[in-house]
Amino acid sequence: MLILSGLDPSGGAGLQADIQAVTALGGHPLPVLSCLTVQDTRNVYNAAPVDADLIRQQLEALAGDCRIDAVKTGAMGNAAVVSVLADFLDQRPDLPLILDPVIKAAGGGDLADEELLTAMKTRLFPRAEVITPNGIELTMLGDRESEGAAADALMHQGCAGVLATGGHGTGPTITNALYRPEHPVRYWQIERVGGEYHGTGCTLAAAIAAGRAAGLTLEDAIEQAQHFVAGAINHALAVGQGQPVPDRGAAWPGES
Repeated sequence: MLILSGLDPSGGAGLQADIQAVTALGGHPLPVLSCLTVQDTRNVYNAAPVDADLIRQQLEALAGDCRIDAVKTGAMGNAAVVSVLADFLDQRPDLPLILDPVIKAAGGGDLADEELLTAMKTRLFPRAEVITPNGIELTMLGDRESEGAAADALMHQGCAGVLATGGHGTGPTITNALYRPEHPVRYWQIERVGGEYHGTGCTLAAAIAAGRAAGLTLEDAIEQAQHFVAGAINHALAVGQGQPVPDRGAAWPGES
């Protein structure tokens, strides 16, 4: 399974989270680094994209040697990286793409500028099987106050699926909602444990992609991914002074 994501030096989010999630679910990750960050468990302080042509060469080399069953993206670095991936996917129209539209770190640090957002919206959103924004990202991307209206706006712009994740909300349960054109909204709920965690969005999207790579339907992949994330949160690690990090190396299926 191909992963294109950024490097988090704290090991809580980004490429490391994706690798751990995919591996725990029985997949083999093919990790391509899209950007470097200055980051800890509290915030992102700086970021720099990897050269887009180098990424193009990596994608071509991997495609010529390995079977790719799904693609997951995180922080993309810049618009040039988006263009390289979009060109790669245009040649593989049946490859499932699970897109985590990383915009800001939980601490508020920026991970995408307007040029990058425009490139993702025009080149990758229409290609993705599902995008997985949290509530804050969804209302920003859809330019609407409510999550439902924002999801509708994105679908009118070409999104095939929007999974609105509820980890940044409040209340005793986390509600994730899957919006798809001409489908009823599908809801999942899991118990909310503690506050917020560093890297849950990455983990969820990577776990969904791992399920799709293994041949699960999108809904079954989401179901499995939610149970996986819940188990990882229940084994969260105090890595730094900021948010706890889900333990994606905990036993799967998760221990009770």
